[in-house]
Amino acid sequence: MGRSLILNASFEPLGVIAHRRAIVLVLREKAEIVERNGALYRSEHLQMEAPSVIRLRYYVHVPHRLHVAPSRKAVFLRDGHRCQYCGRPAENVDHVLPRSRGGRHVWDNVVAACRRCNGRKENKLPGEAGLRLHRRPSTPGDGFWLRLLVGQAEREWLPYLPGAGHPRTPGPSGGHPRTPGPGVRAG
Repeated sequence: MGRSLILNASFEPLGVIAHRRAIVLVLREKAEIVERNGALYRSEHLQMEAPSVIRLRYYVHVPHRLHVAPSRKAVFLRDGHRCQYCGRPAENVDHVLPRSRGGRHVWDNVVAACRRCNGRKENKLPGEAGLRLHRRPSTPGDGFWLRLLVGQAEREWLPYLPGAGHPRTPGPSGGHPRTPGPGVRAG
């Protein structure tokens, strides 16, 4: 079963849900379809195109942003799957200040590294191993948790995701620039 991007009433992305859950939200009139992907779902009395992007009809307050731990997958995503010492494809995660020397497993101390640089560094500081960081590690910014959650984004989602390479500028009314497609009520 496919996935749908769910947006807040303000067009802020909230997460990813299964098509089935998205269809239920639309049928219960709790959400509206913003983008479709062409897949067709049928029941005895209903035929409906699968929603690729849905928008809640009401605003959901998000009290705090999700804290993303520096997992291997998350560090690779932040560092673009590149070794932060030499730029080659990364295979490992390295602690800049080794854990054996009091380094912690936090965003500011963890980088992606290739096998060669990681082996060369061992439990030394980068300077002691003759290595230099291309970019200082830091906690990822807003929107990172969503990129991690979404994974491979569908083409229809790109205009709604922060940092996806598509500018999102408000339209003349200050709302979202996209106009609703057929059968979609603006609101």
